[in-house]
Amino acid sequence: MATGYLEILRARHATRLLVGTLIGRLPNATAPIAIVLFVRAEGGSYSLAGVLAAVYGLSNAVGQPVLGRLVDLKGQPRVQLPAALLSALAMAVFAFTGTGSLVVAYGAVALAGLFTPPLEGGLRALWSSVLPKEEHVHRAYALDAVAQEVMFAVGPLLVTVCTSLWSAQAALLVLNVIGVLGALSVVVSPPSRAWRSAPREAHWLGALRSPGLIALLGAFLAVGMALGSITVAAVTYADDHGGDAVYGWLMAGIGLGALVGGIAYGARQWAGEPARRLQVIVALLAVFYLPLMLMPGPVAMTLLTVVAGVFLAPAIACAFVLVDRHAPRGTVTEAFSWLVTTFTVGASLGTGVTGPVVEAGGALWGFAVPGAAGGVSLLVLTATGRVLAVPARTAVVAAGSENDPNRAVEPRFSSKDRA
Repeated sequence: MATGYLEILRARHATRLLVGTLIGRLPNATAPIAIVLFVRAEGGSYSLAGVLAAVYGLSNAVGQPVLGRLVDLKGQPRVQLPAALLSALAMAVFAFTGTGSLVVAYGAVALAGLFTPPLEGGLRALWSSVLPKEEHVHRAYALDAVAQEVMFAVGPLLVTVCTSLWSAQAALLVLNVIGVLGALSVVVSPPSRAWRSAPREAHWLGALRSPGLIALLGAFLAVGMALGSITVAAVTYADDHGGDAVYGWLMAGIGLGALVGGIAYGARQWAGEPARRLQVIVALLAVFYLPLMLMPGPVAMTLLTVVAGVFLAPAIACAFVLVDRHAPRGTVTEAFSWLVTTFTVGASLGTGVTGPVVEAGGALWGFAVPGAAGGVSLLVLTATGRVLAVPARTAVVAAGSENDPNRAVEPRFSSKDRA
């Protein structure tokens, strides 16, 4: 297991890109938690906290594919770093003005989400230029998912530690400064500066003209909703069982479980159809969300969150392979950014819906949302199984380049339409 991962990390620039992206994405990954805690500290309601987190997520959803397309067209440094600076500045405005003016609060949160740099999609576009073999790229996707779960495990603890030592306001500011430094580390690296997207076919839909990608995005909208709903339900549970520290441990438990699952998943090469494998993984994900409704004591509840998170990273890693398989040529950053966007929209919907749910029915009904959302995701994957399982060899494969070694397909478009 260790040998496979070390082989990837020994590749030149791989560790720097992975760690830099991880740090650069910290503000985005912790924003829903940080916003909820900050609004609570300001005396706001759960509904206001959920709606502000949803506004951030929805704005992020709009910005990611737009910025991703700009990255494909203009390169990474000219887009990623300015976006990171603007996002951090907007979040600083929110931190200093608070919820006294809802117009300013909504506007600042929306801008922070809108300009969040597409570092996640950018990293997946870079893997193929850093790693020499396709199996290494696929394993890097699993390692990438594992690294994200390290962030999801550590991020909530960082938010709660900053909040406990200083304030929720300080947590917002510190995390965004760290995020800018991470983005800077990535964009000044040689692979990021040298990377260029492969030539693309002219079409206003961009990556969304792929039916397989659309099907995958529909499924991950529900997966994101499941994760986002836990964020709000766990706050309600923690208020009755020990406060912010318990909340941090519950969120870290989800990340720890996904970390363990992702490490195990990426340790081997998987045979068979990835679309079918994703159905099985999502089914298990939905089933293991259900025990959260038992709501035992904090220690047992933390263990349940660990178990609930085990299949999250494998689902994400398997989805990366499918995105790489179905993305039209020349839209790789945009395609991965759409997956990020859809997941973020789902998480935002989860937080937005679960806020009123827990106010009306308590944490029990809040924890019912993730299991139901997981079931919806499974239904989407089952209904679109034929689309996702279409072999890549049945589509027209354009000639590749050193920046497009995965030979992403361009279905149903001819070279006459090339921009």
